[in-house]
Amino acid sequence: MKIYDITDLKFNKYGAVVQGYDFSELLAEMHRKPIPESIEYVASDPALEALPVFRQFTAGFYGGMPVELGYCMGHNQKLNALEYHRSSEINIAVTDYIVLLGCLQDMDEHFNYNTALVEAFYIPAGLAVEFYATTLHYCACHVQAGGYSHATFLPRGTNCPLANGFIPKTEEDHLLAAQNKWMLVHRDGGFDGILPVKLKGENHTIERSDWRVSE
Repeated sequence: MKIYDITDLKFNKYGAVVQGYDFSELLAEMHRKPIPESIEYVASDPALEALPVFRQFTAGFYGGMPVELGYCMGHNQKLNALEYHRSSEINIAVTDYIVLLGCLQDMDEHFNYNTALVEAFYIPAGLAVEFYATTLHYCACHVQAGGYSHATFLPRGTNCPLANGFIPKTEEDHLLAAQNKWMLVHRDGGFDGILPVKLKGENHTIERSDWRVSE
């Protein structure tokens, strides 16, 4: 699978590099967190949200709306699923990693998505990247034996449990896995019986031999 640099023009439809904020304290705090063998996701981390950059980013980038700052880290090499939000997501890379991305507009009328359309991008440590609301994404893939790690900004409440008694009314409602989190899962992704299978095609794997960035 070709892996493009995040500066490649192919990335423009998926997101943008975020500039103008000093994430050094945030990165230092993240480096104190050990990376597990499995995938660990925390939607809201009080230690990260106590940092000045949290208030600055909330006031500026998100225009003052309530947001959360958490993280995702671990080891992963598979696509397994793609998710989307009704909002942008901003990831600040603590380590280098690879993301597998798609476009929401490429789903069919029943929310099926052909994984042959997925593209891979290499994100270097220290870089902050916005993924647009129309960008399909999921867990990063590690490019170091020690795993991957990134901090994540999202609107407050994203990825928290759905309200008790939620009853789906539309076909898209059945894709809701959490608040502001719609998921397309692969049959081989470990989601048997939890969500309808909507990813059609190969469940991509990022092999070590793939880690070279394509020109």
